[in-house]
Amino acid sequence: MSGGLDLSAVYHTNHQIIEAAYEALPQDVWDYICGGAETETTLARNRQALDCLALRPRVLVDVGEVDTSTTFLGTRLRIPVMLAPMGNLTRITPSGALAADDAAARFGTINFVSTTTPPDLEVTGANSPHHKCFQIYMRGDTVWLKDLLKRVKAAGYQSVALTVDSAYYGNRERLNAYQIRHRDVAERYWQARVTWDHVKLIQDELAGIPFMLKGIQTAEDAALAVEHKVDVVYISNHGGRQIDHGLGAIETLPEIVAAVGGKARVVVDGGITRGTDVVKAMALGADAVAIGRLQAWGMAAHGADGIVRVLELLEREIVIAMGLLGVTKLDQLDASYIAKTIPVMPAHEMSAFPHVRNGRLK
Repeated sequence: MSGGLDLSAVYHTNHQIIEAAYEALPQDVWDYICGGAETETTLARNRQALDCLALRPRVLVDVGEVDTSTTFLGTRLRIPVMLAPMGNLTRITPSGALAADDAAARFGTINFVSTTTPPDLEVTGANSPHHKCFQIYMRGDTVWLKDLLKRVKAAGYQSVALTVDSAYYGNRERLNAYQIRHRDVAERYWQARVTWDHVKLIQDELAGIPFMLKGIQTAEDAALAVEHKVDVVYISNHGGRQIDHGLGAIETLPEIVAAVGGKARVVVDGGITRGTDVVKAMALGADAVAIGRLQAWGMAAHGADGIVRVLELLEREIVIAMGLLGVTKLDQLDASYIAKTIPVMPAHEMSAFPHVRNGRLK
């Protein structure tokens, strides 16, 4: 692992990384990462929806060589997993967005850089030459937005995403001082006024830079995104941290893929923590997935090195899942490898890791 620690002899599963993250973080930051809105129903459904999908293996196929790579917006990804945008990363590690940026560059994937994460976007932009996507939270009027976009273009970001599921800050009730302090911020006034007019303004200002909408949750909005010539429809319910009682993200994937009809790329996040989750999403039509909490756990455990190890472990799980399904390339996956089923365990943010020593860490 050039440029960082070799954690392969230390962490053999992501269970161990989660435990290390829990030990490293204060309780308020742990709750910020792991919690959801109100009853946390959407958060749990993200996981439950994945658990309601079973895999249908095919056998007697030569799977001696499995290729997990794909291409997204002209960039080769080692695995179809990107690092989702996350705010307030300096609460997890002092280097903030630079940790995720370093990990993405070293492993071979795309990271999303949030408007709300230090350091300045120019610093992160100059940190490495690989493809990174700048994620916009609206924090001002159109003059503010145009100025931000000029900075993003000048800093060399290769794509831009507008988050559209955050008109109001989700009512997150794992109450602690950090959550209460950040729940009502005056600057979120602008986020509640984002419309399709802002989409058009951003597209005009970007002049050909690929543009994503992050936070699409219905086929209706996906169809509108295609009408507005959006390049990427990013399915997300903010990890269950915004609207409560929403559908699990992967539940909406098939209808959104159908609505897009191949006219835009499709990304999904929400509860994805295992290689089998990635395979399920790809089989149902996603072009790539993104990870948030799993990224944060890796970062909390060992900064950029921890994220790289998380991705390495995911890669191993994807290889095993593909090989046992009887496929050697991602484009061989389709819905015939998926079946609806009944989940066998209660769902929560880390229920994919039943061997965490102390059970669910809270």
